[in-house]
Amino acid sequence: MRNFEIQAVDQSLRAAIQQKIDNLNKPKGSLGRLEELAMQICLIQKTLSPSLSHPCHLLLGADHGIEREGVSVSPRDVTWQQMVNFTRGGGGVNMFCRQHGFDLKIVDVGVDHDLSEVLGIINRKIARGTKNFLYEAAMSEEEFDRAIEIGAELVDECVASGCKVLCIGEMGIANTSPSSIWMSIFGQIPLNDCIGAGAGLDAPGIRHKCDVLNRALTNSHCETTEEVLRYFGGFEMIAAIGAMLRAAEQHLVVLVDGFIMTACALGACRLSPEAQDYMIFTHCGDESGHKMMLDILHAKPLLHLGLRLGEGTGALCAFPIVDSAVRMVNEMNNFDNAKITKYF
Repeated sequence: MRNFEIQAVDQSLRAAIQQKIDNLNKPKGSLGRLEELAMQICLIQKTLSPSLSHPCHLLLGADHGIEREGVSVSPRDVTWQQMVNFTRGGGGVNMFCRQHGFDLKIVDVGVDHDLSEVLGIINRKIARGTKNFLYEAAMSEEEFDRAIEIGAELVDECVASGCKVLCIGEMGIANTSPSSIWMSIFGQIPLNDCIGAGAGLDAPGIRHKCDVLNRALTNSHCETTEEVLRYFGGFEMIAAIGAMLRAAEQHLVVLVDGFIMTACALGACRLSPEAQDYMIFTHCGDESGHKMMLDILHAKPLLHLGLRLGEGTGALCAFPIVDSAVRMVNEMNNFDNAKITKYF
């Protein structure tokens, strides 16, 4: 795997940023989380005048071998069908990207279907889905490295177009299964507490999913973070980790979505703890265990709307709050210019 050189955000501007925020014509601290977000974004970009120019959304699609074990209510065909639907503008992710002006990039990293001729899908296919991790590692070392590189390369393309804020989403039936296992291993939480309904399993379905994933965990023998990620992960998830790490290296603001993307953020932070400085955790979803995973990262989500769609939709929903924080620090007047007596 490539060596990402990610630095913790430079704190040297903190006092100057705080002074600017405190001198805006408002009571000190009265804009709460917006002030915290403004501070974080200013530190990420090393400026008192931050920008969210050319926001980009990476929608990464791939299939999972573990789906063959019936751990999802949805069949794998839904992955490629939804990928095609996204090119026609018909998904939730399309609507939110249009609403908030995001440049949407739909990327096939490992869908089990030939999408090479579908206009609007970027072809970065590694293989037609991962292997079944109930019996063997989901991917080889070479496939893992390639997925990391794909994520990094996609970020470089975004940066070349002027991107300063990145959102990442996923499309991959059964990807709550690897997310639950990563959460269990990295958070040292009993696996059954990490497993939920996914796209809508009933109680017997959840019990079956627990049985399959517990057997898979017992069969695996992973020692390092990279081995855990490679043994259980999906191509879209590893590519997301590569994208998060490269985005942090490039000092982008990274908007983290729901259960799957928080699992990817957890994996990225295990590889490089400094990467979390660049992440904004946008919401707490309805998937069982998401709040616990956010707690592992000591992350404070912006929203709790009962979302569990994935695709990056929750992060896109939260973008106006992030935008408001940047507008606050850039556009609000200060006490001197407004000729208002500073009363604190």
